[in-house]
Amino acid sequence: MNRFHLHLVSDSTGDTVHAVAKACLVQFDGAEPIEHSWMMVRSEAQLEHALAGISAHPGLVLYTMVDDELRRGLEDGCRRHQMPAIPVLDPVMNAIGSFLGAASRGVPGQQHLLDAEYFQRVDAMTFALAHDDGQSAWGLDDADVILVGVSRTSKTPTCLYLGNRGFKAANVPFVPGTPLPKELLSATKPLIVGLTNDPERLVQLRRARLTMLQAGDGNSDYADIEQVKAEVQQARRFFTDHQWPVIDITRRSIEETAATIMQLLARRRGEDA
Repeated sequence: MNRFHLHLVSDSTGDTVHAVAKACLVQFDGAEPIEHSWMMVRSEAQLEHALAGISAHPGLVLYTMVDDELRRGLEDGCRRHQMPAIPVLDPVMNAIGSFLGAASRGVPGQQHLLDAEYFQRVDAMTFALAHDDGQSAWGLDDADVILVGVSRTSKTPTCLYLGNRGFKAANVPFVPGTPLPKELLSATKPLIVGLTNDPERLVQLRRARLTMLQAGDGNSDYADIEQVKAEVQQARRFFTDHQWPVIDITRRSIEETAATIMQLLARRRGEDA
């Protein structure tokens, strides 16, 4: 009953319509879309090809298209097949246009132009990869944010997410008995954030990691609950002693953790979060 065809039509890469569809679908338990992606639809021939596919698999159509003629063609085609066609950006575009008293340019793919922001993101992603897991400690003071945490606290994926948003993020592992880099403790420019996780959740993650790497049976000190509890407590004390903000990621997604970090950065810089 909850399995259905979902057609995503775009005159560009389709990133936007995919993101909107994903954000909405998670709110519906049991929804199982069979996705059909029709990207870079910028001509009548490409539109007809998409409409043929839509006709062959009737379902819901979400689209982001700025060309009026192609939009009408898609809407007319969906109307003939008695399928709903939803322009996901129209409410926002109309609200912005009304507020500014201006019309949109109607040019597809503008968000993907190679502008300064694009190169800033590329630079930030390169920085995150170069400063992953304590590497290149000499460059830590060039970071916008440094994440410190015990193993399996999502440091690397959070840094990559921040990098994709244009923030230079580095991460350093907290390993009991191993001194942290002196460059970290002397850094003045970056925001330093401690990440922590529930010990029982950490044990699950670490055992899964060991199994994947075929590195023992998952009962080593690395995944021992008492050792992990002590490790987490020691890390928390260290973060508190250095007055670093701490984020418990136990019930947070990477996106939520990154959003909190960006808010902390904004407050530190005196900006609106």
